[in-house]
Amino acid sequence: MDLSSPIAPFPLDVAQQTIRLEAQALLMLADSLERSLDFQACVEAIFHGRGRVVLTGVGKSAIVAQKIAATLNSTGQPALFLHAADAIHGDLGMVQPGDMVMCLSKSGETPEVKVLASLVKGLGNRLIAITANRQSTLARQADFVLWTPVEQEADPNNLAPTVSTTCQMALGDALATALITLRGFTPEDFARFHPGGALGKQLYLRVGELSARHERPAVSPNAPLREVIIEMTSKRLGATAVLDDDGRVVGIITDGDLRRMLQKNPDIANLTASQIMTAHPKCIAPDALAVRALEMMRQHAITQLIVIENGQYLGVVHLHDLLREGIV
Repeated sequence: MDLSSPIAPFPLDVAQQTIRLEAQALLMLADSLERSLDFQACVEAIFHGRGRVVLTGVGKSAIVAQKIAATLNSTGQPALFLHAADAIHGDLGMVQPGDMVMCLSKSGETPEVKVLASLVKGLGNRLIAITANRQSTLARQADFVLWTPVEQEADPNNLAPTVSTTCQMALGDALATALITLRGFTPEDFARFHPGGALGKQLYLRVGELSARHERPAVSPNAPLREVIIEMTSKRLGATAVLDDDGRVVGIITDGDLRRMLQKNPDIANLTASQIMTAHPKCIAPDALAVRALEMMRQHAITQLIVIENGQYLGVVHLHDLLREGIV
Protein backbone atom coordinates (compact mmCIF):
# COMPACT_ATOMS: atom_id res chain seq x y z
CA MET A 1 0.00 0.00 0.00
CA ASP A 2 1.49 3.35 -1.07
CA LEU A 3 0.80 5.80 1.77
CA SER A 4 2.05 8.69 -0.35
CA SER A 5 -0.60 8.20 -3.03
CA PRO A 6 -3.56 10.61 -3.17
CA ILE A 7 -6.48 9.75 -0.90
CA ALA A 8 -9.24 8.05 -2.92
CA PRO A 9 -12.83 9.32 -2.77
CA PHE A 10 -14.81 7.91 0.14
CA PRO A 11 -16.11 4.49 -1.02
CA LEU A 12 -19.73 4.90 0.03
CA ASP A 13 -20.88 2.70 -2.85
CA VAL A 14 -18.67 -0.13 -1.59
CA ALA A 15 -20.09 0.20 1.92
CA GLN A 16 -23.64 0.14 0.59
CA GLN A 17 -22.90 -2.85 -1.62
CA THR A 18 -21.55 -4.72 1.40
CA ILE A 19 -24.85 -4.34 3.22
CA ARG A 20 -26.84 -5.26 0.12
CA LEU A 21 -24.82 -8.43 -0.45
CA GLU A 22 -25.23 -9.50 3.16
CA ALA A 23 -28.96 -8.71 3.08
CA GLN A 24 -29.40 -10.74 -0.12
CA ALA A 25 -27.56 -13.69 1.39
CA LEU A 26 -29.73 -13.54 4.51
CA LEU A 27 -32.90 -13.59 2.41
CA MET A 28 -31.58 -16.61 0.52
CA LEU A 29 -30.75 -18.26 3.84
CA ALA A 30 -34.26 -17.63 5.17
CA ASP A 31 -35.80 -19.13 2.02
CA SER A 32 -33.48 -22.14 2.14
CA LEU A 33 -34.68 -23.14 5.62
CA GLU A 34 -38.13 -23.90 4.19
CA ARG A 35 -36.56 -26.63 2.05
CA SER A 36 -34.04 -27.78 4.64
CA LEU A 37 -35.05 -31.01 6.34
CA ASP A 38 -31.73 -30.94 8.17
CA PHE A 39 -32.53 -27.65 9.92
CA GLN A 40 -35.77 -28.94 11.41
CA ALA A 41 -34.22 -32.28 12.31
CA CYS A 42 -31.22 -30.55 13.88
CA VAL A 43 -33.38 -28.29 16.06
CA GLU A 44 -35.46 -31.26 17.22
CA ALA A 45 -32.34 -33.32 17.95
CA ILE A 46 -30.90 -30.54 20.10
CA PHE A 47 -34.24 -30.04 21.83
CA HIS A 48 -34.62 -33.71 22.70
CA GLY A 49 -30.93 -34.27 23.43
CA ARG A 50 -29.56 -34.70 26.94
CA GLY A 51 -26.10 -33.30 26.28
CA ARG A 52 -24.63 -29.93 25.41
CA VAL A 53 -23.98 -28.26 22.09
CA VAL A 54 -20.23 -27.83 21.56
CA LEU A 55 -19.52 -24.97 19.14
CA THR A 56 -16.23 -25.03 17.25
CA GLY A 57 -14.35 -23.51 14.32
CA VAL A 58 -11.20 -21.60 13.46
CA GLY A 59 -10.52 -17.98 12.53
CA LYS A 60 -13.54 -15.70 12.20
CA SER A 61 -15.84 -18.72 12.29
CA ALA A 62 -14.53 -19.48 15.76
CA ILE A 63 -15.51 -16.01 16.91
CA VAL A 64 -19.04 -16.52 15.56
CA ALA A 65 -19.13 -19.93 17.26
CA GLN A 66 -18.38 -18.25 20.59
CA LYS A 67 -21.29 -15.88 20.09
CA ILE A 68 -23.69 -18.68 19.21
CA ALA A 69 -22.61 -20.64 22.29
CA ALA A 70 -23.28 -17.57 24.45
CA THR A 71 -26.72 -17.08 22.88
CA LEU A 72 -27.68 -20.71 23.44
CA ASN A 73 -26.56 -20.62 27.06
CA SER A 74 -28.52 -17.45 27.74
CA THR A 75 -31.69 -18.98 26.34
CA GLY A 76 -31.64 -22.23 28.26
CA GLN A 77 -29.63 -24.54 25.98
CA PRO A 78 -26.37 -25.70 27.60
CA ALA A 79 -23.49 -24.98 25.23
CA LEU A 80 -19.75 -24.39 25.22
CA PHE A 81 -17.08 -23.17 22.83
CA LEU A 82 -14.08 -25.30 21.86
CA HIS A 83 -11.54 -23.96 19.37
CA ALA A 84 -10.93 -26.57 16.67
CA ALA A 85 -7.14 -26.21 16.94
CA ASP A 86 -7.26 -26.72 20.71
CA ALA A 87 -9.57 -29.70 20.28
CA ILE A 88 -7.06 -31.65 18.19
CA HIS A 89 -4.20 -30.69 20.52
CA GLY A 90 -5.51 -32.03 23.80
CA ASP A 91 -8.89 -30.44 24.57
CA LEU A 92 -11.15 -32.94 22.84
CA GLY A 93 -11.91 -34.38 26.29
CA MET A 94 -14.30 -31.47 26.74
CA VAL A 95 -16.69 -33.31 24.42
CA GLN A 96 -18.72 -35.74 26.52
CA PRO A 97 -21.03 -38.60 25.51
CA GLY A 98 -24.37 -37.18 24.42
CA ASP A 99 -22.94 -33.83 23.34
CA MET A 100 -23.57 -32.59 19.82
CA VAL A 101 -20.70 -30.82 18.06
CA MET A 102 -21.56 -27.90 15.80
CA CYS A 103 -18.70 -26.97 13.50
CA LEU A 104 -18.61 -23.69 11.57
CA SER A 105 -16.52 -23.55 8.40
CA LYS A 106 -17.27 -21.73 5.14
CA SER A 107 -15.20 -24.11 3.03
CA GLY A 108 -15.56 -27.21 5.19
CA GLU A 109 -11.99 -28.05 4.22
CA THR A 110 -9.94 -26.26 6.89
CA PRO A 111 -7.28 -28.78 8.06
CA GLU A 112 -8.17 -28.55 11.76
CA VAL A 113 -11.88 -28.90 10.98
CA LYS A 114 -11.34 -31.97 8.79
CA VAL A 115 -9.34 -33.71 11.53
CA LEU A 116 -11.84 -32.71 14.23
CA ALA A 117 -14.84 -33.92 12.23
CA SER A 118 -13.27 -37.36 11.89
CA LEU A 119 -12.44 -37.50 15.61
CA VAL A 120 -15.97 -36.45 16.62
CA LYS A 121 -17.50 -39.19 14.49
CA GLY A 122 -15.04 -41.65 15.99
CA LEU A 123 -16.26 -40.72 19.47
CA GLY A 124 -19.84 -41.43 18.45
CA ASN A 125 -21.08 -37.85 18.86
CA ARG A 126 -23.45 -36.29 16.37
CA LEU A 127 -21.94 -33.63 14.13
CA ILE A 128 -23.64 -30.49 12.84
CA ALA A 129 -21.98 -28.65 9.95
CA ILE A 130 -22.61 -24.96 9.23
CA THR A 131 -20.93 -24.50 5.88
CA ALA A 132 -21.26 -22.91 2.45
CA ASN A 133 -19.88 -26.05 0.76
CA ARG A 134 -22.31 -28.95 0.84
CA GLN A 135 -19.78 -31.19 -0.93
CA SER A 136 -16.99 -30.56 1.59
CA THR A 137 -15.27 -33.10 3.83
CA LEU A 138 -17.07 -31.56 6.83
CA ALA A 139 -20.49 -31.78 5.17
CA ARG A 140 -19.99 -35.38 4.08
CA GLN A 141 -19.24 -36.47 7.66
CA ALA A 142 -21.97 -34.41 9.32
CA ASP A 143 -25.27 -35.78 10.58
CA PHE A 144 -26.90 -32.42 9.84
CA VAL A 145 -25.76 -29.96 7.19
CA LEU A 146 -26.92 -26.36 7.66
CA TRP A 147 -26.08 -24.57 4.44
CA THR A 148 -25.10 -20.90 4.29
CA PRO A 149 -25.69 -19.58 0.74
CA VAL A 150 -22.53 -17.54 0.18
CA GLU A 151 -21.87 -16.72 -3.47
CA GLN A 152 -19.19 -14.15 -2.70
CA GLU A 153 -17.80 -12.19 0.22
CA ALA A 154 -18.56 -8.49 0.39
CA ASP A 155 -15.03 -7.10 0.34
CA PRO A 156 -13.64 -5.99 -3.06
CA ASN A 157 -11.14 -8.87 -3.09
CA ASN A 158 -13.73 -11.53 -2.16
CA LEU A 159 -11.47 -12.69 0.65
CA ALA A 160 -12.42 -11.23 4.05
CA PRO A 161 -15.14 -13.21 5.89
CA THR A 162 -18.12 -10.87 5.70
CA VAL A 163 -21.17 -12.39 4.02
CA SER A 164 -20.19 -15.85 5.27
CA THR A 165 -19.89 -14.84 8.93
CA THR A 166 -23.10 -12.81 8.74
CA CYS A 167 -24.95 -15.91 7.54
CA GLN A 168 -23.34 -18.06 10.22
CA MET A 169 -24.41 -15.60 12.90
CA ALA A 170 -27.97 -15.41 11.59
CA LEU A 171 -28.25 -19.19 11.35
CA GLY A 172 -27.10 -19.50 14.97
CA ASP A 173 -29.76 -16.99 16.00
CA ALA A 174 -32.37 -18.91 14.01
CA LEU A 175 -31.46 -22.11 15.86
CA ALA A 176 -31.65 -20.36 19.21
CA THR A 177 -35.01 -18.74 18.57
CA ALA A 178 -36.48 -21.99 17.24
CA LEU A 179 -35.35 -23.73 20.43
CA ILE A 180 -36.78 -20.90 22.55
CA THR A 181 -40.16 -21.44 20.90
CA LEU A 182 -40.09 -25.23 21.30
CA ARG A 183 -39.04 -24.89 24.92
CA GLY A 184 -41.69 -22.26 25.75
CA PHE A 185 -38.93 -20.06 27.15
CA THR A 186 -40.51 -17.13 29.02
CA PRO A 187 -39.22 -13.69 30.09
CA GLU A 188 -39.00 -15.08 33.62
CA ASP A 189 -36.80 -17.93 32.37
CA PHE A 190 -34.65 -15.39 30.53
CA ALA A 191 -34.25 -13.40 33.75
CA ARG A 192 -32.80 -16.42 35.54
CA PHE A 193 -29.90 -16.39 33.09
CA HIS A 194 -29.53 -12.58 33.06
CA PRO A 195 -29.73 -11.51 36.71
CA GLY A 196 -27.21 -8.69 36.34
CA GLY A 197 -27.53 -5.24 34.81
CA ALA A 198 -30.55 -3.23 33.81
CA LEU A 199 -31.93 -5.99 31.57
CA GLY A 200 -32.03 -8.50 34.38
CA LYS A 201 -33.61 -6.05 36.78
CA GLN A 202 -36.37 -5.28 34.31
CA LEU A 203 -37.21 -8.97 34.28
CA TYR A 204 -37.03 -9.85 37.97
CA LEU A 205 -36.99 -6.77 40.24
CA ARG A 206 -40.29 -6.42 42.10
CA VAL A 207 -42.00 -3.32 43.45
CA GLY A 208 -42.10 -4.73 46.99
CA GLU A 209 -38.30 -4.98 47.08
CA LEU A 210 -38.06 -1.25 46.42
CA SER A 211 -40.83 -0.01 48.71
CA ALA A 212 -39.50 -2.12 51.60
CA ARG A 213 -36.34 0.02 51.66
CA HIS A 214 -38.28 3.07 52.83
CA GLU A 215 -40.32 4.03 55.83
CA ARG A 216 -44.05 4.20 55.20
CA PRO A 217 -45.27 7.80 55.39
CA ALA A 218 -48.91 8.00 56.47
CA VAL A 219 -51.32 10.51 58.02
CA SER A 220 -55.01 10.43 58.88
CA PRO A 221 -57.59 12.43 56.90
CA ASN A 222 -57.93 14.83 59.84
CA ALA A 223 -54.20 15.49 60.20
CA PRO A 224 -53.38 19.22 60.16
CA LEU A 225 -51.10 20.67 57.50
CA ARG A 226 -48.14 20.91 59.87
CA GLU A 227 -48.31 17.18 60.61
CA VAL A 228 -48.54 16.41 56.90
CA ILE A 229 -45.43 18.45 56.12
CA ILE A 230 -43.45 16.89 58.98
CA GLU A 231 -44.42 13.37 57.86
CA MET A 232 -43.43 14.02 54.26
CA THR A 233 -40.14 15.64 55.26
CA SER A 234 -39.10 13.07 57.85
CA LYS A 235 -39.77 10.07 55.56
CA ARG A 236 -37.89 11.71 52.65
CA LEU A 237 -40.20 10.54 49.88
CA GLY A 238 -41.89 13.79 48.94
CA ALA A 239 -45.26 12.18 49.55
CA THR A 240 -47.45 10.56 52.16
CA ALA A 241 -50.40 8.21 52.04
CA VAL A 242 -53.65 9.20 53.72
CA LEU A 243 -55.18 6.28 55.63
CA ASP A 244 -58.60 5.81 57.18
CA ASP A 245 -59.16 4.24 60.59
CA ASP A 246 -58.94 0.75 59.10
CA GLY A 247 -55.54 1.45 57.56
CA ARG A 248 -56.90 1.62 54.03
CA VAL A 249 -55.59 4.17 51.53
CA VAL A 250 -58.02 6.97 50.76
CA GLY A 251 -55.59 9.40 49.19
CA ILE A 252 -52.06 10.62 48.62
CA ILE A 253 -50.41 13.99 49.23
CA THR A 254 -47.34 14.92 47.19
CA ASP A 255 -45.08 17.96 47.02
CA GLY A 256 -47.10 19.02 43.99
CA ASP A 257 -50.34 18.84 45.98
CA LEU A 258 -48.84 21.12 48.62
CA ARG A 259 -47.72 23.70 46.07
CA ARG A 260 -51.10 23.73 44.35
CA MET A 261 -52.85 24.03 47.71
CA LEU A 262 -50.77 27.05 48.72
CA GLN A 263 -51.63 28.76 45.44
CA LYS A 264 -55.36 28.22 45.93
CA ASN A 265 -55.69 28.71 49.70
CA PRO A 266 -54.00 31.75 51.23
CA ASP A 267 -55.52 30.81 54.60
CA ILE A 268 -53.84 27.50 55.46
CA ALA A 269 -54.19 27.52 59.24
CA ASN A 270 -57.13 25.12 59.37
CA LEU A 271 -56.39 22.87 56.40
CA THR A 272 -56.37 19.11 56.93
CA ALA A 273 -55.03 16.20 54.92
CA SER A 274 -58.44 15.36 53.46
CA GLN A 275 -58.64 18.83 51.92
CA ILE A 276 -55.22 18.58 50.29
CA MET A 277 -54.99 14.98 49.17
CA THR A 278 -55.61 13.45 45.77
CA ALA A 279 -58.28 10.83 46.25
CA HIS A 280 -58.12 7.40 44.60
CA PRO A 281 -54.34 7.42 44.05
CA LYS A 282 -52.62 5.12 41.58
CA CYS A 283 -51.67 1.88 43.33
CA ILE A 284 -49.59 -1.15 42.49
CA ALA A 285 -49.12 -4.60 44.03
CA PRO A 286 -45.80 -5.53 45.67
CA ASP A 287 -45.26 -8.50 43.36
CA ALA A 288 -45.56 -6.36 40.22
CA LEU A 289 -42.36 -5.92 38.22
CA ALA A 290 -40.55 -2.64 38.78
CA VAL A 291 -40.67 -1.99 35.05
CA ARG A 292 -44.48 -2.08 35.29
CA ALA A 293 -44.29 0.66 37.93
CA LEU A 294 -42.26 2.74 35.50
CA GLU A 295 -44.87 2.21 32.78
CA MET A 296 -47.63 3.43 35.12
CA MET A 297 -45.65 6.48 36.19
CA ARG A 298 -45.04 7.44 32.59
CA GLN A 299 -48.64 6.80 31.60
CA HIS A 300 -50.04 9.02 34.36
CA ALA A 301 -47.16 11.55 34.54
CA ILE A 302 -46.51 10.91 38.23
CA THR A 303 -43.43 10.06 40.28
CA GLN A 304 -44.88 7.90 43.09
CA LEU A 305 -47.14 4.89 43.39
CA ILE A 306 -48.85 3.56 46.50
CA VAL A 307 -48.01 -0.09 47.17
CA ILE A 308 -50.94 -2.12 48.48
CA GLU A 309 -51.76 -5.78 49.01
CA ASN A 310 -55.24 -7.04 49.85
CA GLY A 311 -56.25 -3.44 50.46
CA GLN A 312 -53.52 -2.84 53.02
CA TYR A 313 -50.93 -0.10 52.67
CA LEU A 314 -47.35 -1.37 52.36
CA GLY A 315 -45.45 1.76 51.31
CA VAL A 316 -44.48 3.96 48.39
CA VAL A 317 -42.34 3.30 45.32
CA HIS A 318 -40.72 6.42 43.88
CA LEU A 319 -39.28 7.19 40.45
CA HIS A 320 -35.92 7.75 42.14
CA ASP A 321 -35.94 4.08 43.20
CA LEU A 322 -36.18 3.06 39.55
CA LEU A 323 -33.47 5.52 38.55
CA ARG A 324 -31.08 4.12 41.16
CA GLU A 325 -31.66 0.58 39.90
CA GLY A 326 -31.06 1.57 36.27
CA ILE A 327 -34.60 0.63 35.23
CA VAL A 328 -35.19 3.99 33.53
